[in-house]
Amino acid sequence: MMAGHAYAQQQLDTSNIPPNIPPPQYGPYDTILVPAHVYNGEILSSRNMEMTWVTAPMTPAMRRKMEEWTRLRNAVYVTYPYARRAGIIMNDINSKLALLGSEGERKAYIASREKELKKEFTAPLEQLSIYQGRILMKLINRQTGNNCYNIIKDYKGGFTARFYQTVAFFFSSNLKQPYDPKGEDQTIEVIVQEVERMYHG
Repeated sequence: MMAGHAYAQQQLDTSNIPPNIPPPQYGPYDTILVPAHVYNGEILSSRNMEMTWVTAPMTPAMRRKMEEWTRLRNAVYVTYPYARRAGIIMNDINSKLALLGSEGERKAYIASREKELKKEFTAPLEQLSIYQGRILMKLINRQTGNNCYNIIKDYKGGFTARFYQTVAFFFSSNLKQPYDPKGEDQTIEVIVQEVERMYHG
């Protein structure tokens, strides 16, 4: 037993013990080394345990929150590509319109872009749900820095009646909603940044 005691003393590493903590005292049968940590001024034996997952059924409130998040995330993933493309087109149109003087020139230019706008947005909008359409409007606001109401107001003369009716059906009461990434749209912004990482790598 003494030989084991001496072996344990030789193997003990006290370099990590603070100077104000007294080193452990061995008894005649203390021959097994165990891991230890200093806790509240005492040296206590310890061990690392494998990771344990603790789960519990979702509460109704948690489930609703999860469903809302999933629905919003899906809507952003579906509509972001359209909003991104819309932002490119609308920003280009706005920059060109700023260089045109007369109302006639502006109308003629908008008419010249009608085919491109219809091709990009008529069919996709008809496939969106009302909820997805509202998210799209918010994302277009984000991409262009404009209010969707003003966008529709400026361009509706160049759209077909079918396209505008689709827009009005989906978004008539929500055209004047701004995009607030630090306020009510913070959750959307988090998801958008997740999507943009996929685009930019």
